[in-house]
Amino acid sequence: MAESNLRQTAQSVIPDDPEASAYRFIIVAAKRARQLQNGARSVLPSTSKKPTIAAMEEVRRGLVPYEDTAIGKTVEAAPES
Repeated sequence: MAESNLRQTAQSVIPDDPEASAYRFIIVAAKRARQLQNGARSVLPSTSKKPTIAAMEEVRRGLVPYEDTAIGKTVEAAPES
């Protein structure tokens, strides 16, 4: 039963994007969380004190640029609305 809850939680956290993988999301979010832990400012106002939560939300919203080395392309941050 706990495994079922974990799967539901993971599915609601990791974006369902056919062009991006869950693995890529986790790697980019982990690197962003490390930046936040080392003093970088979050681009989102957050009620959470945990850098991992802030990092996942930033990546989920497309606010963190990263380079996809498999295709040699930089994925830019999403434009501000």
